[in-house]
Amino acid sequence: MRNMREKFARLGVVGRLLPALGLAFVVVAGGCSREQSGGKKLLLLAIDGMDYTILRGLMEEGKMPNFQRVAAQGGFAPLATTIPPQSPVAWSSFITGMNPGHTAIFDFIHRDPNTMLPYLSTSRVEAPGRTLSFGKWVFPLSGGEAVQLRRGTPWWEILEEHGIPATVVKIPANFPATGQQAHVLSGMGTPDIQGTYGRFTFFTTAPERFKKELSGGELTGVEIIEDTIETALLGPTNTFLKERPKATAEITVYLDPENPLAKIVIGDTEFILQEKEWSDWVEVEFNLIPYLQSVSGICRFYLKQVRPDFELYVTPVNLNPAAPALPISSPPEFSKEIADAVGPYFTQGMAEDTKALSDGVFNDEEFLRQAEQVFSERKRLYDYFLDRFETGALFFYFSSVDQVSHMMWRAMDPAHPGHDPEADAAHGDVIENLYLAMDKVVGETLEKVGEDTTIIILSDHGFAPWYRAFHLNTWLLDHGYITLRDPTRQGESEFFMNVDWTRTRAYGLGLNGLYINQLGREPYGMVSASDLPALLEEISQGLLEVRDPANDQPVVSRVYESAEVFSGEGLELAPDLIVGFHRGYRNSNESSVGRMPTELIVDNLDRWSGDHCIAADLVPGILLANRSLATTEPRLMDLAATILKEFEITPDASMEGRALW
Repeated sequence: MRNMREKFARLGVVGRLLPALGLAFVVVAGGCSREQSGGKKLLLLAIDGMDYTILRGLMEEGKMPNFQRVAAQGGFAPLATTIPPQSPVAWSSFITGMNPGHTAIFDFIHRDPNTMLPYLSTSRVEAPGRTLSFGKWVFPLSGGEAVQLRRGTPWWEILEEHGIPATVVKIPANFPATGQQAHVLSGMGTPDIQGTYGRFTFFTTAPERFKKELSGGELTGVEIIEDTIETALLGPTNTFLKERPKATAEITVYLDPENPLAKIVIGDTEFILQEKEWSDWVEVEFNLIPYLQSVSGICRFYLKQVRPDFELYVTPVNLNPAAPALPISSPPEFSKEIADAVGPYFTQGMAEDTKALSDGVFNDEEFLRQAEQVFSERKRLYDYFLDRFETGALFFYFSSVDQVSHMMWRAMDPAHPGHDPEADAAHGDVIENLYLAMDKVVGETLEKVGEDTTIIILSDHGFAPWYRAFHLNTWLLDHGYITLRDPTRQGESEFFMNVDWTRTRAYGLGLNGLYINQLGREPYGMVSASDLPALLEEISQGLLEVRDPANDQPVVSRVYESAEVFSGEGLELAPDLIVGFHRGYRNSNESSVGRMPTELIVDNLDRWSGDHCIAADLVPGILLANRSLATTEPRLMDLAATILKEFEITPDASMEGRALW
């Protein structure tokens, strides 16, 4: 997931239109009374990536007393996730109560069959229809638009129609934020100010110590002259200029000649940091048209070291919640109301900087410290909303269990090829400690909301180790389903740049998707409709027979035909096959973006060491409720109908999920 997300983050698909979109989004929020909801209160506490097996074990050991309290009041069960168990896919089904064939979300990325180019699956931006050029300037005469690609009606919009108040905080797969009377703040999928999923900046006097191009950030070499550094922070693309350069904000760093201190000046703000110290949130203005148009962002600085090499990390520049240039909340002023109450906060979809750890910019301690900042900030937001929760529905989302499990699984798992007994000794319990921290959150919640509140605690999927990386496109190449134009250059190109499409029958894109090069669908399609069923069966059987030569273990657990497991008008966007890997295996980062390395299966030595993009039945999420469940096999897709049932609303026929009580 990490590497694939980073590759497509660089496309900057939102940032190029950010200035044009930031001019006006005005919606008037409506109010709802306690009487309209019948006095009912429903709290949904979402914990991304919390694993059923881990949680059950900790509960049996007596380490999760508050989770146990909820389970004793109602029920605790594994929650069936989606096929595939990817976050945008899963949360889209939770939001709508529909299978991916209806939501039309099947992966973090999809591909345009007309161009064979990938795009981000959950949202896109459309350029202004008309512009006026004047010298070097370009002025939009009509507005651009951020478009939500997820299909289906969110459950909170149905509550709106019935006069039920709803507050939905940090909901994934919902950018731009949707809703009229509900108060909604978007989460995963919300871009940074450059329009990416989050690219940090790293300033250093020794760039040669790092890869020439960081996978998740900007590596900027700097020079010290008389204890002073002059540099700049990149912002959004300036679409008002014909050459479309990146807007910048100038930074001056003054180094103390004797002490490990630095004074940092950016715009009208200046502050002093010691080595290993973080700044508070800093507001940054990027001028687009002098004196007329600018875009505001916020970021935090971390002075990694002053000497012998200078190293300064800056978080991705987040959209400023007090003045967002994109529709991150509904109503638009909602994000500012939150900032006024609790201060600045991360608006970027996934705030824990996993990429900085994988790139070697952070060590484990620095990553965990930054992740703790995210968790503390999220807890502060949660307390704010919980204290004001009087009626209707409140949804709140925590990301930390998922992101830390991705990066730190190796620390608790001696079987992982990336496990270092000495280095990981200090961090073997960090994932468990996050579970314990969430148990404390649940305990505080129980004390605040009272017995008249229905509580649902859920996760979108569970977790598993990622020991070995399988190059799906290499397997397709080795078995004659892909043909290269120049076989001597295998593995050099991403995005299928070396593929001979006139002699290629199948290809993989994304974390679980496999497509057939179909006649009449792809530009150079060669597989006819009559040949399709046999080819799908042949590839499926071939994948199920793959065994790892290192241990003779099967690599693939399930292969799903989309036409058999999905239904709906969005099926036309689906991969033809969904590959469900066995526990311990996952599609490689390289294959996910159309590369074909020469080896088929390799050890995963990346810091990203845990994952969940495998067979769906191997990574169920969790469901706890303080009401008895009517089934022992609940599905994530059932939650939308359950929410409506709580407020005595009958869902229409398009909602496939069933109420759980």
